Amino acid sequence: MNRVFHARITWYHLLFLVLVSVCTVYLVWHKQALGALLFSLVLLVLIECVIHTTYTVTAEGLLVIAKGRFYKKRTIPIEEILSIERKRSMTVFNCSVTHFVLIRWGYDKYVALIPVKEKEFIQLIRERIVQS
Repeated sequence: MNRVFHARITWYHLLFLVLVSVCTVYLVWHKQALGALLFSLVLLVLIECVIHTTYTVTAEGLLVIAKGRFYKKRTIPIEEILSIERKRSMTVFNCSVTHFVLIRWGYDKYVALIPVKEKEFIQLIRERIVQS
């Protein structure tokens, strides 16, 4: 059975979306059509990426990372995963700015993921590693 995990929307995703939106509105307000069109397209791609990023663990033993319609899917065989762990990015006053799941696979390959249910995601991957 396939299990789908959605990506968490972090504060820096929201900040970037707000900045691009403000730039788009500013360019429309000042009648800069070409710039507004360009920023609108960037905003469209960003929203698509944020909303449709999923991590699918398949019954065939694959981890499929999909980042929306505009990006190529990345497939990682679960038997090639060497380690999976929860990491924290930079800490400020003993508080983590953000946390993510780091997967090391193959020869010196890494991928950082931000699933909504991190503990369930890590547990499922570890179970599938043991099964394979």
